[in-house]
Amino acid sequence: MRAAANGRPSVAAQRAAAALHLITPVDDHPGLAARLLLTLAHAEAERGHTDVGLSLLDRAEVLADRADLGTVLQQRGLLLLRAGRIDEAAKLLDAAVPLLREHGEPAVLARTLLNRGVLHLTAGRIRLARADLLACRTLADEHGLRSVAAKVVHNLGSCDLATGDIPAALRAFDTSAAMLGELGAAGVQAAAMVDRARALLGAGLDMAAAEELDHAIGLLRRHRLSRDRGEAELVRAQAALGSGDLVAARLWSGRARRRFTRLGKPAWTALAALLTVRADLADALRDGVSGASRRRLLAVTRRAERLGDALRALGLRNDADVADLLALRARGAAGAAPAGGPRAAAHRPVRPDDPLDARLLRRLTRAELHRTDGQARAALAELRKGLDDLQEHRGKFGSLELQSSVAALGADLGAAGLDLSWSLSPRSSPSLIFNWSEQSRAQAFRIRPVLPPQDPHAAETLAEFRQLRLALREAELAGRAEPAIKARCAELEQRIRREGWTANGTGESRGIVTDREVQRELVRAGHRMVSYLVRRDRLHAIVLDGHTTSIVDLGDYAPVAEAVRRLLSDLDAAADRRVPERLVAVAQASAERQAAFLGRSLIASVLPMSDRRDLVVVPTRQLAVLPWGLLPELHGCPVVVAPSASVWLTARAAATSATGGAPLLVAGPDLIHADAEIDAVADWYPRGRVLRGDAATAGAMLGGMDGAAVVHVAAHGHHDTQNVLFSRLYLADGPLLAYELQRLGTAPGHVVLSACDVGRAVVRAGDELVGFTAALLHAGTASVVASVARVRDALGPTVMAQYHSAIAAGVSPARALASLPIPTPFVCFGAG
Repeated sequence: MRAAANGRPSVAAQRAAAALHLITPVDDHPGLAARLLLTLAHAEAERGHTDVGLSLLDRAEVLADRADLGTVLQQRGLLLLRAGRIDEAAKLLDAAVPLLREHGEPAVLARTLLNRGVLHLTAGRIRLARADLLACRTLADEHGLRSVAAKVVHNLGSCDLATGDIPAALRAFDTSAAMLGELGAAGVQAAAMVDRARALLGAGLDMAAAEELDHAIGLLRRHRLSRDRGEAELVRAQAALGSGDLVAARLWSGRARRRFTRLGKPAWTALAALLTVRADLADALRDGVSGASRRRLLAVTRRAERLGDALRALGLRNDADVADLLALRARGAAGAAPAGGPRAAAHRPVRPDDPLDARLLRRLTRAELHRTDGQARAALAELRKGLDDLQEHRGKFGSLELQSSVAALGADLGAAGLDLSWSLSPRSSPSLIFNWSEQSRAQAFRIRPVLPPQDPHAAETLAEFRQLRLALREAELAGRAEPAIKARCAELEQRIRREGWTANGTGESRGIVTDREVQRELVRAGHRMVSYLVRRDRLHAIVLDGHTTSIVDLGDYAPVAEAVRRLLSDLDAAADRRVPERLVAVAQASAERQAAFLGRSLIASVLPMSDRRDLVVVPTRQLAVLPWGLLPELHGCPVVVAPSASVWLTARAAATSATGGAPLLVAGPDLIHADAEIDAVADWYPRGRVLRGDAATAGAMLGGMDGAAVVHVAAHGHHDTQNVLFSRLYLADGPLLAYELQRLGTAPGHVVLSACDVGRAVVRAGDELVGFTAALLHAGTASVVASVARVRDALGPTVMAQYHSAIAAGVSPARALASLPIPTPFVCFGAG
């Protein structure tokens, strides 16, 4: 029995069969035989032999006395639940509970309540699931049932996941995993990892979920848990679908479907088929409308409709609704709009306790139906409601990583809204298009930041990580490989990330600005704005000059994105001390060509050269990391870059209310001109606090930044493209991470990062920016000046002294940057 409880069904089956052999004939020991048959039935079912398990239960029921009848019923109910026969299982478990309360053992009653809780959870009845699980937890605590208690904690986490509270779900999963680890329940732990991956998918962390699942699938393969392995493969297909890898999504869902078919589990087979339908629909929609794609869409429609009926018959009503919605979308895209009954699936009420993905899909489907009916405004209203649902979901996260990654869940809503706004005529409705772009871009910046609680354990983890990172950097500079240190750093990095994911959000969100509000501020400031967007692979610019709003078509986006990548590569090569001078000249010439092309593509046809007002740029995709000051058309023109117009206005408000704390000047290690640069800058800040040498630690810098009017850092840095919030500045005791900037009580008013490329960012779906500079803006810093490409060490002292002389004289950061005698890859982000 212990082996079965700990997720080792093969061992349990062998031991139960051996025990039965010892007590043959079983009629001499009916009670013991019945219990052994129950254990053997459970183990066989877990190995994928459900029919064998049910047959063994028939034999057990004949031998069992009344005291064991409840146990037989609950076990049969469990097997049917595992097979996906929800309604049949519910009747058996309902019948078992009163019998077990009267005659059964507390452990069996606890497991029955646990299983019935899982059944309610599967059917989407969260309130009933919680009630059974809490009753089970009480029994488990009273009778020392540690394994059952761990499973209750995990399933309560699944309830949190079903209602969208992902931080609470992740906390529960972590607690449960620790409890199961103490019990040595490796097989159960592997199955629990699948639910953890589901939670990560609910936050848009598709790659993190895929890593978790790949590990879990390996463990499940070793423990021969076929049913759980099929479930893991199905969730792995969801991860592939979320990341846009439709080939992998079909591959994993096909594996799961074949496995569930062999195991005789029709409900799970149907769920795997539903995932394949989702991938096929996404593929057909990606291809556009043609005769061939129309036939594919109609085929998808028929499959989805059949699946909806099958899932409903199996008691999986929520999943049946999803199938109905997919059928509606496919039929509408094929130009065969439904009427009557099929349309009713889209117009069922959107319930707050529905899974988020189902709610967003319903909103999207309704919008498409409204558009088909010629009701564009009603369609946009549905899409806005969907994005509002997503923003409410985002507000539950205290982690900046999750706040930004969740945007991927609303990518289809954003694209549909932009396309619909455009269909209302870009010439007559540029304001509508601008306002929609603000509705769907950089929404994580609207969430009010959370100050994480002081946690001694987290502080210890971070201190160890910092020390090991310092050791690893020293080894890299010396040309030594340190695989053990590197592996430990990766382990600590993952632990720090996971702890961040469990933080609760405030639920508070700033509003979205309209074009009228932006125009008023542009007039007041004497600025103009260009907001870029991509629609159907073409780049467009929305121009706001303080009075009018207009749209300019800039052509295909792909050549522009490629030119940005080449420009950054050329700038990095030109700044690399190891590159020979003749190759530096080649890289500089190439960079000038790319900058000229980008200037013609992005600026020349958008703004008159005679207009030298400050320019606010709201970029999209790759343009977020473009060094705008290097474009010939913008030489000497003050430029500020903001992730959205809303962020720009918020940053300007922060600039006017910024505190006047003492300036902080930091010289990091191993940067040749760092001390000279800080000395030159310090002349302009007699009240400034200087950190250098051993005093320039991460803790001292973070403390000095809190509330400072100006922060200037001359230190090496690294932009981490894999784990962006681990982008870092290297200090005396190791790196200061972007992740740690969330700890600032009062963000500094203005920050200058003068070395390396920490101005770069990863741009996620919805133009969500994540990186060191973006983390400062999230924390509330009004303006950040940083480079988006490598900078030659010798450039710092002279250029930065000139820059700060202008800042000290009251010149704005964007204008101070524009006044430098030579163009640089530095960019002013935020308020300007």
